[in-house]
Amino acid sequence: MPRALITGITGQDGSYLAEFLLGKGYEVIGLVRRTSTVNFARIGHIQDHLTLVSGDLLDQTSLTQVIAEYLPDEVYNLAAQSFVQTSWTQPVFTGEVTALGVTRMLDAIRAVNAPIRFYQASSSEMFGKIVEAPQKETTPFYPRSPYGVAKVYGHWITVNYRESYGMHATSGILFNHESPRRGLEFVTRKVTDGAARIKLGLADKLALGNLEARRDWGFAGDYVRAMWLMLQEDTPSDYVVATGETHSVRQLCEVAFSYLDLDWQEYVIQDERYMRPAEVDLLVGDASKAGRQLGWEPTVSFTELIHMMVDADMERLRTGGSEK
Repeated sequence: MPRALITGITGQDGSYLAEFLLGKGYEVIGLVRRTSTVNFARIGHIQDHLTLVSGDLLDQTSLTQVIAEYLPDEVYNLAAQSFVQTSWTQPVFTGEVTALGVTRMLDAIRAVNAPIRFYQASSSEMFGKIVEAPQKETTPFYPRSPYGVAKVYGHWITVNYRESYGMHATSGILFNHESPRRGLEFVTRKVTDGAARIKLGLADKLALGNLEARRDWGFAGDYVRAMWLMLQEDTPSDYVVATGETHSVRQLCEVAFSYLDLDWQEYVIQDERYMRPAEVDLLVGDASKAGRQLGWEPTVSFTELIHMMVDADMERLRTGGSEK
């Protein structure tokens, strides 16, 4: 039975990846920070099938001990301070976790068992102020937030350990990927939750930032499959994972609200508080390498994704379920 260690297992991607790997017959170890507010809602339905262990990307010793005790075949590093807006108010913490945390994990693997296969969750935010569209593996990075800068560091330190120590270390440059398990601070979930609340009479307005920002949005369940495929390759490499389509926040609102027979323009207002100091205007990925080498392609369309999220939020709000 293959064994995988997932950092960030309680997050959106971690929960979908854990489900996927369990379905593949893996033993799944989840690294969880010891805090008083850990939220297990996303993995509650599979928690009995997981082994959860305490550790922290800020603490080198804990990572080394977990690697040494469980000796996983694969490590998926999904943990990070992952919210772009927060990275402006917590830039040093973002760097410690999202950047240096990658080094700590890589060095723990190198010290204990270098043949372990390592996946790093890189991000389309690394492209930032884009120099070409669509963005592919060879597109230069120009990050526009502390989060983007930290992800660039994590990406290049992964490449560095791969080339310096011969490690099977791979980065997946994932474009925006969403689901009903997405945190409420992210714009897609903010819109689907807001539309559902307005439909149910629980709210009358939705405040958003830049409505013209364009993103390449896919389904998280599709994207974790790409992560696993990368680590099954004999030779490590880096891959863009994206749909190849781009949509604006304005279009996101149109799809979500119209699904509930609402006119988004009657409810959505722009609020300066949600504007970024430096905006990323357009992200759209070219995943042809992943298609060609991994046989990966997305299965859920943008409209299907947003409808899925609206349905889940409507159900949650009607029944008083967890926000996940």
